[in-house]
Amino acid sequence: MNLSTSRRDFVKAAATTLLAPSIITSVKAQPTADTIIGHGSHRYKINADWGKLDAAKFPVKNCHEMVMDSKGRLIMVTDETKNNILVYDRSGKLLDSWGHEYPGGHGLTLWNANGEEFLFICDPNSNKVTKTDINGKVLFVIEHPSKIGVYKAEDKFLPTETTIGPNGDIYVADGYGSQWILQYTSKGEFIRKFGGPGDGDDQFATAHGITVDYRNKANPTLLITSRVHNSFKRFTLDGKYLSTIFLPGAFVCRPVIHGDHLFAGVCWSRLRYMNQTNNSGFVTILDKNDKVVSNPGGTKPEYRDGKLQLMVQDASTVGGTFMHCHDVCIDNDENIYICQWNAKQTYPIKLSRV
Repeated sequence: MNLSTSRRDFVKAAATTLLAPSIITSVKAQPTADTIIGHGSHRYKINADWGKLDAAKFPVKNCHEMVMDSKGRLIMVTDETKNNILVYDRSGKLLDSWGHEYPGGHGLTLWNANGEEFLFICDPNSNKVTKTDINGKVLFVIEHPSKIGVYKAEDKFLPTETTIGPNGDIYVADGYGSQWILQYTSKGEFIRKFGGPGDGDDQFATAHGITVDYRNKANPTLLITSRVHNSFKRFTLDGKYLSTIFLPGAFVCRPVIHGDHLFAGVCWSRLRYMNQTNNSGFVTILDKNDKVVSNPGGTKPEYRDGKLQLMVQDASTVGGTFMHCHDVCIDNDENIYICQWNAKQTYPIKLSRV
C-alpha cells in the first residue's frame, strides 16, 4: 500500500467520522460482567479482576507486555523495580516474581530455541536490551549502538521491542529513540540497520513493536509498528520494505500473531477532533488477508469500496476500563490478556472468548 494513498484515505475517513458525532460523544459506562464486546466471530466477555494482586506486595506502574511460555505460564513485564516480572497462571494466580534492574521495563519477547526458552527485555530507560533465561539469569546485553560505531554518541537509543528471526537473528525496534530497526546475530553481533525516522513508506514514526509473521511458512516477513502513522509495515527479513497495513484512527502497539490472525493493543484512538486522545484504547484483530474483523472495545470495522474507515474506542462499552491498551497475549483457548500503560497502576484484564 502506498502511504501517500493512505493519507488520502485517512482524510476521507476523518471527514466521514466528523459527520457521525455519536461516535465521538458516546457516553462512558463501566462494563458489567455480562458485557460482550467485539464483532463477528471474535467476541469476548470482560474480566477486569483477572490479574489483581496485593499492590503493597506486588505493585505495578505500567503493565507493558505479556508472553506465554510452553508451560502456559503468562509472563508480564512492568517498569516497577520491586518486581519487574510477574508470572501468572491462566486463572490469574501469581506463580513467581523477579527482576529489579529494569526501571523502564517495556518490551518482552519469548524465544523458544529448540525447546529451551529465553526472554528478551527492552528497557528504554537504561538504553539496553537484555537476554535472560526463562528465570531471569542475564546471558548478554545489547547496549547503545554507538559503542560499535552504528550510532553517534548523541543519537538516542530507547529500544521498545525485539523479535527473533528463523535463524536466531535478533531484531531491535528503537521505537522511542532514533526509529531504526537494528539486526544482530543470535550472539549479538551487528548485521544492519534499516528504517529510520520519516514519513516515507520504509520509515517510521514510533517504531513501537515488531514480530516475525510466519503465516506464509515459505516466506516469513517482519511486521513493524509505525504507531503515529496508525500502521503496520511489512519488510523482508533483510530489511526491504514490502507494504503498509493502514489502520486509520488506531495508534497500534506491537503486532501479535496467533493462528491465522493478528492481534494488537491500541494505545490511543483519534477519538476527539481527530487528535490522539487519552483513555481511548481498544484491541484490534486482523485476519490473514490483513483485514480488520473485530475491534473489542472499539467501533465495528467498516470497509467502503475496499477502504477501512476510521476506528475509535466505543466508550459506551468499555469506558473507564480500557484506557491505553499497550499489549495483548493470546492463550490456547483464544482468550486475550490485555496489558495497559498509564492505567492507574491496574493489573491485566482478561477477555474470555464467547
